[in-house]
Amino acid sequence: MIYEASCEVRNSIVFATIIIVLVFIPLFALGGIEGRILAPLGIAYIVSIMGSLLVSLTVTPALASYLLPKAKFMEREKDSPLVRFLKYLDREWVLKHTLRHPMITILVAMSLLAAAVGVMLQFGREFLPPFNEGSVTINLLQLPGTSLKESNRIGTIAERLLKEIPEVEQTGRRTGRAEQDEHAEGVHSTEIEVELKESGRAREKILGDVREKLGQLPGVVVNIGQPISHRIDHLLSGIRAQIAVKLFGNDLATLRDKAEEIRGAMSDVPGVVDLFVEQQVLIPQTRIEIDRGKAQKYGLKVGEVAEVLETTLNGQVVGEVLEGQRRFDLVVKFPDEARNDLNSLNDVLIDTPEGNLIPLRTVANVIEGRGPNQILRENVQRRIVIQSNVSGRDLNSVVTDIQKRINEHVKLPEGYFITYGGQFESQQQAMKLISILSIFSLAGMFIVLYAHFKSAPIVIQILMNIPFALIGAVVGIWITGGVASVASMVAFIALCGIASRNGIMMLSHYMHLMRYEGEKFDRQMIIRGSLERLVPVLMTAGAAALALIPLMLAKGEPGKEILYPIAVVVFSGLISSTLLDIFVTPAVFWKFTGRSVEKLFRAECPEELPRIFPEKYGVK
Repeated sequence: MIYEASCEVRNSIVFATIIIVLVFIPLFALGGIEGRILAPLGIAYIVSIMGSLLVSLTVTPALASYLLPKAKFMEREKDSPLVRFLKYLDREWVLKHTLRHPMITILVAMSLLAAAVGVMLQFGREFLPPFNEGSVTINLLQLPGTSLKESNRIGTIAERLLKEIPEVEQTGRRTGRAEQDEHAEGVHSTEIEVELKESGRAREKILGDVREKLGQLPGVVVNIGQPISHRIDHLLSGIRAQIAVKLFGNDLATLRDKAEEIRGAMSDVPGVVDLFVEQQVLIPQTRIEIDRGKAQKYGLKVGEVAEVLETTLNGQVVGEVLEGQRRFDLVVKFPDEARNDLNSLNDVLIDTPEGNLIPLRTVANVIEGRGPNQILRENVQRRIVIQSNVSGRDLNSVVTDIQKRINEHVKLPEGYFITYGGQFESQQQAMKLISILSIFSLAGMFIVLYAHFKSAPIVIQILMNIPFALIGAVVGIWITGGVASVASMVAFIALCGIASRNGIMMLSHYMHLMRYEGEKFDRQMIIRGSLERLVPVLMTAGAAALALIPLMLAKGEPGKEILYPIAVVVFSGLISSTLLDIFVTPAVFWKFTGRSVEKLFRAECPEELPRIFPEKYGVK
């Protein structure tokens, strides 16, 4: 008996497991931060499900052969009261009505699906769920050229203001970054790490207080984030903010003017906080323009003159000095006071090929003026960034409004263009990649299921459980805030495999009853098969749902930010797909699958057709 039962479900279990593995393929194609965060979840899930398959095919039958004969419940001929009640509800309140009116059942299910799609299109979207790291990273930017003494004074005032907030436990500050640092910053830049105490107030309100307090500092740009989130933003776009509007063009003055126009357009968008333009100020500069004609008259090349200037201004290593076990470079260059004096620069002597010495003024113009403190490029093009964070709204809605405002209020000259980076860009790329690869996953699922059932309509009916799972997933996202992220997409991928498994088990049992247990293709067979699969389906869904409850109760806890939306989507989608599987699968099988079943049995065992379809073949 155990062997026969194992053989009945073996193929269904194997193919269901293959389906679950296939749906995770898009997850491993994700690159960047999202791939590094989410791919390990897929690996763990696949390893677990493969281990479960191995146990179900080997250990479970062996244990059943030893334990089931001694089990007390095997002595009872009847089901438990709860199971009898569930089967009564399924038989009298579900199956009799759905099989009598299958089209009404199907239309109701399709209406729910259409409503879910409509709601889903209204969802906000974001890259990753907001993290709750228990601390805050605050960047204070003053004008380049601000002295260390002044930056330290401003930083001290900022720390004093922060400590007026009840939730602030302690602060740590760093002003500037060393030149050898990977992210070198001048002393005009200050970074404050703030440890927060637990409080009954919402995090958004606490951060609102932080912005209000630091807003009292005149001329200081404030950017608020979290340690990990800040670094994720920096890895994504090179900017420590969620939104990076990058303006490209040739003329620096035009870039600065248009950047201010863009900042003005963005300032009125709800949800935009910590808005500022990448600081680019005019500072005193000395520019040396070499006259090629004059240099050629003296037999000099431009590169030779530039080499002399490089030695004069930046210095040249001419030897080493030993001091004990340490070595120091010996550098020759002008003293600082001479390098800052125009007359001294004009008098720099240059050797000509004839052996004469001429002053720099004879072959170059030394001009004192003003220029930008920095010129930043991306893909070999000059650019300036307008950056901001988001508060109180989802990322996608805010960026959509920003794009609309910029298109309406900012006219760019020819040759200038805008790109939108940061989390928004990564979210768009990840969603697009997952959507494209999901099509290939569905194609793979279809091929695998067709290899098992040999019937396209039956495979399509199994895959119908996927959109039914979408109904519950949409409800779950809507209840928890109406914002979908890449984590939500990954959860739905996992849900696709779980939802398909129930359909495989249900339809496989229908086919088994007709092929091996003498059942005909009629309502009685469908009722019997549905009731016999009711308890396994509910137990499987119930066990998975119970395992997800702890994660759903962990909303807002540090470390659970990504797992929480995954648990919500899988839990709610599991409920809808299971319930609709109980209602809709029997109705669809009865209404539309008879011809496919007949065709399948005609190819495999034509002699059984009169028994399975007695009315059609005139058998009484």
